[in-house]
Amino acid sequence: MGVERLRTVRGIETGIITGEDSVIVKRRAEKLKITEIHMGVKDKKKVLNHIMEKYNFNNDEIAYIGDDTNDIEVMNTVGLSACPADATIFARETADVIVENRGGYGAFRDFAELIIKLKY
Repeated sequence: MGVERLRTVRGIETGIITGEDSVIVKRRAEKLKITEIHMGVKDKKKVLNHIMEKYNFNNDEIAYIGDDTNDIEVMNTVGLSACPADATIFARETADVIVENRGGYGAFRDFAELIIKLKY
């Protein structure tokens, strides 16, 4: 619902950059009509830079939610970063926002609703 609300309420598209290479993640992205899906990624910052160049985005136009050390470089680059309540201590120390819920239990939805509420 968070992905759909971002799209319909604010016209914001989402993407996935993950170190995982999972059929489940791919199917979920297809179901949600997420076209920017990058799986098995070792260098998330490089992928983010490619996406930003492709769509002509600036860093401050990107929001990102991550939960581990491999997300920190991206979290330090974007305009708004978040992590779930159960993220690693390193991600929690880096994030602009720590959402109330844990990963897999509504953390993305929390972040999506925060973005929707923001005035811009």
